[in-house]
Amino acid sequence: MQQTRPPVLVLGATGGQGGAVVDALLTHRSPVRALVRDPASPAARRLRSRGVEVVPGSLDDRDSLSTAMRGVANVFAVTTPFEAGAEAEVAQGRAILGAAGDARVPHLVLSSVAGADEDSGVPHFESKAVIERELVAGQVPHTILGPVYFFDNALGGKRQILEGVLELPLPADRPLQQLARRDLGRFAAAVLLSPEAFAGRRIELASDDPTPARMATALGSALGRQVRHEEIPLSSIDDPDMHAMWRFLADKGYRVDLPALHGAHPDLSWTSFADWASMSMEDES
Repeated sequence: MQQTRPPVLVLGATGGQGGAVVDALLTHRSPVRALVRDPASPAARRLRSRGVEVVPGSLDDRDSLSTAMRGVANVFAVTTPFEAGAEAEVAQGRAILGAAGDARVPHLVLSSVAGADEDSGVPHFESKAVIERELVAGQVPHTILGPVYFFDNALGGKRQILEGVLELPLPADRPLQQLARRDLGRFAAAVLLSPEAFAGRRIELASDDPTPARMATALGSALGRQVRHEEIPLSSIDDPDMHAMWRFLADKGYRVDLPALHGAHPDLSWTSFADWASMSMEDES
């Protein structure tokens, strides 16, 4: 009689990162368990329709996390400061790490952020750095992934893009390392399914490093009409966290060694910004 493999638990499964991890795991026919706040939500129902086991819980509730982690193969975890702030994100991280210890999780894959170990001064980098340090200091077997800026973030200004303008607080020729969520999902799935090769490592991830000028050209090609880059002043960004992030990106910036990363993992078929733009703007052209 064939034994069923234990599931991989994905936290944040209804979000961009967790959803990409679920997609990749299902491609590998891995059993998946998803922690969701509302099991009756449309997003949770969609997961269930794909064969995902859905369990209730919250990222800041250690008890529900511990329950969800029992009997799993491994765990993918992501935290967020964008709902309740950086302190709340640290609380989420501590609840996750505590629950992983309670449940004796075999391996935890934590999605943090590239640059979190560089004293960046960016609030949502610094909160993730606290979680990273506490994970490394603990006993839970782990791998830390550091994604850079996601391609999809450009769509925050989608209305302007459709009107022919890509607004970014960077010079036209300044490369910006970026990542496709699909690439994050596939990399995380590779770690979750074969964690031994990645144990104890911190790996920063980037798919491409287009300049704003190249981004505008790619978006224009995808739409079939001209898109131009417009450099907006950093002073126009009122949110302190986002202001600090763009200051960091304009100064130090991410420092992923793309040739080394892609050379070490050629099987992942890393996504170029142009290919992502073509797929993302398919219905808009």
